[in-house]
Amino acid sequence: MTPLSAGILLYRRRPHLEVLLVHPGGPFWRGKDAGAWMIPKGGVEEGEDSAAAALREFEEELGTRPSGELRPLPRIRQKGGKYVDAFALEGDLEVSAIVSNHFNLEYPPRSGEYRSFPEVDAAAWFTLDQARSKILPSQLPILDGLIEAVGAT
Repeated sequence: MTPLSAGILLYRRRPHLEVLLVHPGGPFWRGKDAGAWMIPKGGVEEGEDSAAAALREFEEELGTRPSGELRPLPRIRQKGGKYVDAFALEGDLEVSAIVSNHFNLEYPPRSGEYRSFPEVDAAAWFTLDQARSKILPSQLPILDGLIEAVGAT
């Protein structure tokens, strides 16, 4: 079965449309910027609704549970084959106050030592033009879906 993730693309109007993207933590992503940011997302567990998973993952990665009406965006398929159900949600978030959950990773590789890393090490608001250069290329269609859903450019 192909893995499925779900996530939320939080957006606000200031006066132009801005989107919230997160930078993944851990050594693989350290020092990477363009093409490394993404929507907060994570795996959908068996029997779990995608919207419920998106809300759970947002809270785990950013430390706050968003509220409001989730608007489904088109499902995408990422480069590695994983599908992502994305939802648009209008809202705001103070990015300096995020608190992410952590994961353990053997690091350095094959060292036998495990270290804890935040799942998300940064969050930031971007205009759509900025977001296009920051987001993972396979998640670009999520931005296009948002434009269609909210009628913005």
